[in-house]
Amino acid sequence: MNRDSHQVSKVAKTGRVDESRRYFDRWWLLLAVVVILILVLIKFKPDPYLRILNFVRDGIWVTFYVTIISFVLVLVFGLVGGLGRLSKINIIKGVATTYVEIVRGIPLMVQLYFWYFATPTLIRGFGQLINSQALINYKAEPIVMAVIGLTFCYSAYMSEVYRAGIQSISRGQMEAARSLGMTYFQAMQHIILPQAVRVILPPVGNEFITLLKDSSLVSVVAVADMTRRGREFQAATFTSIEPWIMVALLYLVMTLFSARIVTWIERKTRLER
Repeated sequence: MNRDSHQVSKVAKTGRVDESRRYFDRWWLLLAVVVILILVLIKFKPDPYLRILNFVRDGIWVTFYVTIISFVLVLVFGLVGGLGRLSKINIIKGVATTYVEIVRGIPLMVQLYFWYFATPTLIRGFGQLINSQALINYKAEPIVMAVIGLTFCYSAYMSEVYRAGIQSISRGQMEAARSLGMTYFQAMQHIILPQAVRVILPPVGNEFITLLKDSSLVSVVAVADMTRRGREFQAATFTSIEPWIMVALLYLVMTLFSARIVTWIERKTRLER
């Protein structure tokens, strides 16, 4: 039996067509339009658009890996925070809850300023207190501080996503796992979290896209990302429109592509249920 015959047989038995064969995400067309628009601008007006692209190209990679590294850390520490919020130990739950409430109440830019300007001062002060020359001479690394700031802020939001996803799973699942002799952590690892991950995929995807856009704020702490490179081009050439058109289109390409990948992952996991 060939593939088409197998598909007809499957439709006859189930009464429906396999969604994976007929689904097409039309938003890919918008992404293609934006890419074509960038190419048209470069082709017909290379000065200044091609110059801008070449100037901010290194900033694109900085934006990319700052976002990826931060997001991986956010997934890890967000899980720790989410489990802490669900802990039955009052001290752990209190610390996790306090962290979430405080961090969510302070703007990200203020937190980035604190990590880049205030934290090194505190470290140098502590170095003087203990007479450590290494700490006294400490200087902040912009990218490191930017990653720490983004991770510290977004882990608070991600912990709430994890908490909501875990709480959406029936308590009977945990009780059944424990009745089979599993420990709490084994039940979480093998039973609860795999189910919760499918529930939280949409908000996790949204958090990644928001993080990608908010990574532009690291330009205020001396990180040469795409936004900072755009500002440098503006200052060097005294042009105020073209640099931000190109930077905006590049961000749009990155966010649209990320959103399409998230949608594809959601669809694949939904079809496998």
